[in-house]
Parts: sequence; structure tokens; C-alpha cells
Amino acid sequence: MPTERELLERAREWVAPYWNARHLYRTLDWLFVLEPQASVALRLAALTHDMERHFPAPDAPTMDARFGIPNRDYERRHQERSARIVAAWLAEQGAEPSLVEAVRALVAAHEWGGWPEADLLQAADSLSFLEVNVDRFVRLGLTGERGYTPERVAEHFRYMAERIRVPQARPLAELLLRSALGRLAERRAEPQRLEVAVDG
Repeated sequence: MPTERELLERAREWVAPYWNARHLYRTLDWLFVLEPQASVALRLAALTHDMERHFPAPDAPTMDARFGIPNRDYERRHQERSARIVAAWLAEQGAEPSLVEAVRALVAAHEWGGWPEADLLQAADSLSFLEVNVDRFVRLGLTGERGYTPERVAEHFRYMAERIRVPQARPLAELLLRSALGRLAERRAEPQRLEVAVDG
């Protein structure tokens, strides 16, 4: 049976090929900021919570802002599918069944929280999102992909900050939110500046 350290190292290697692995790594970093004594189950959940997106398949949910922010059906399907994939991977590694179940339960609630450890995971996820994923969502808003507009991107950014329940995470989220909204405003203004330059 692998040690906790071995499982964490294997998890780091497993998520490395995922296109948004930096978000997962930073979720773990933010978790340690919020709770330096986080359990191994919580650390593994932070490192792996979005892994369903690395495995496209017919049952993979598709994010579409036209269905609302938040889109509860999308969130439910995303976190449940990730939980199944992560639990299966941990079982393949020979992890203790009780640990597999603890991680599965956390990943299955990472969008919504609901108890202290799940709330910590949700908060760390939000902080990482507002740090790592801003430019990606700004691009979605500017191109109209997945039903996003700049206004919906701003709504998404605010939702990710406002959903946080962990008191010590809220001031951090406010700083990151201001930066994210500033980046969105900056990118929206770029074409206008170019047009003025051309017209001038």
C-alpha cells in the first residue's frame, strides 16, 4: 500500500499532462495558505478535483454560460464525474478504501462545499481560479465561445469569489476579483484603443 507521500507524488504526476494542471497545483498551494495542516484526503482532492476534464467522453458535461451562472446541473455533473474518475485512479494505486471514499466525497462537493473540509476545498479552488484562469475566461468572453459575453465573464468571476464561505479566504478573493475584473476591462478596451490609433 503506498504511503501518503507516494500518493501525493503520483497524483502530481497524474495531473501533469492535464492542460490546466497549474490550476490544480495552485489549488493545493492555496489550500496550504488557508489550512497548513490539511488532511491528505483534502490535499489529494485539491490536486485532482477537475480531472474529468482531462478525459473527454460522451458523458462529459459541457460548460455553457447561456444556461446561467452558476449552472447547477453542469456543476453537479462535473464534480460527480471527477469524483468517479479520481476514486477509480486512487483505487488503482492501492490507496486505503477509507481514503478513496474521503477523497471521492470531497471531489464530489468541490463546487458547492457543505462541511468544513469541503468548504476549504471550494475556497482554494476559487482562489486558484481567480488567479490562474482569468485570461482564459476573458478570451471566452471576447470571442463568445461557450455562451460567454464580457458581462457573463464578470458574473462568473464574481460568483467564484462570492461562493466562498471560509472567512480567511474572502479578503484574498476580493483582491483577486478586483484584479480579474480589471484585466477584463483592460482587454475589452484594447480593440477600442487600436481603432482610435488607426483612425488617428
